[in-house]
Amino acid sequence: MDMEQKIAAAHEQFDKVIRSQLARVERMAEQKDFIDYDKLDKLTIGVCGGDGIGPVITKESARVLEYLLDDEVKSGKVEFKVIDGLTIEHRAEVGKAIPDDVLEELKQCPVILKGPTTTPRAGDPWPNIESANVAMRKELDLFANVRPVKVPEKGIDWTFYRENTEGAYALGSQGVHVTDDLSVDFTVTTTEGTERIARLAYEYAHKAKKGKVSIITKANVVKTTDGKFLKLCQEIGKEYPDIVTDDWYIDITTAKLIDEKRRRDFKVFILPNLYGDIITDEAAEFQGGVGTAGSANIGKRYAMFEAIHGSAPRMVAEGRDKYADPCSMLRATVMLLSHIGRQEKADLLEQALDICMFKEKKLVITGRDNGATCREFGDYVMETIKALQEQK
Repeated sequence: MDMEQKIAAAHEQFDKVIRSQLARVERMAEQKDFIDYDKLDKLTIGVCGGDGIGPVITKESARVLEYLLDDEVKSGKVEFKVIDGLTIEHRAEVGKAIPDDVLEELKQCPVILKGPTTTPRAGDPWPNIESANVAMRKELDLFANVRPVKVPEKGIDWTFYRENTEGAYALGSQGVHVTDDLSVDFTVTTTEGTERIARLAYEYAHKAKKGKVSIITKANVVKTTDGKFLKLCQEIGKEYPDIVTDDWYIDITTAKLIDEKRRRDFKVFILPNLYGDIITDEAAEFQGGVGTAGSANIGKRYAMFEAIHGSAPRMVAEGRDKYADPCSMLRATVMLLSHIGRQEKADLLEQALDICMFKEKKLVITGRDNGATCREFGDYVMETIKALQEQK
């Protein structure tokens, strides 16, 4: 293939990308309001373990969740649906990020508790399939990734609203190798996609009385897509006169998060996809690491809650999966309960986790046999919940 043919092939790929994104814009514009969980006769919560340590920590989190929702499960108001098949082995076998049968099962569950999944990388024995997380966010249109980080003694009370379906990740598997010397990837920013994540963040800041929203981009260099993101978020911010809006570049933001004086000023963040992924891992370190942080992936029809760390296949290979730390998944469970309107139970679980993780620490998770097992820690959390209930 000569150079002109290679350029023509790249043009053809770019044409496909543009048309698919324009079609997505039309679908977004047709979407209705958010689902009202109170109007459902029965709320189905999907429990999808993923792979690696995912099934262990997800099962334990589901056990705690079922304990908290026991009355509603018994009355038929809530049901749990276990969804298998999202392992790397099965995904590799069918050659899809999410097998068709698994996707259909997921679509039957407005709310999903999901364990970590393995994404193949160069040198792995698996085919180069797309991230299951990225695919799920696109298929279910989970446009908002919400990650809270709180460390009161350090003055940290942050909530990150990361756009989840656009930016650099949305088309990460659709780049073009134009020649052996030139590869091109795509990043995407749309009006509808940006406005809905911005509005969700500002609504949260308004209702929670946070008072400040910071927009994080690199708009001084990435002028087209990041520039559009910044401008649209600023326009939404004008609708909320009770909230102070400022904007920061991603590089200086990562520095200011470790500035003991300045970091106290941050409250709510809005970020494009890639920046949000990176900076929330940094933020989680203040709280004790990625193993202590959960996240929510919110759309209008579906919501998925997960740990922010990976599947830790090495722990499984070494037979240590039963010692995996469930705290990140349990933090995600707090967010799940809050999202479906069970705020009292969300607060109860969060209080119990604070006691178990930071105050009493009767059991400690080390990831090895010199610490508690995942199930033992789950028992500890439920015992603490029961004790808190008896105090009331």
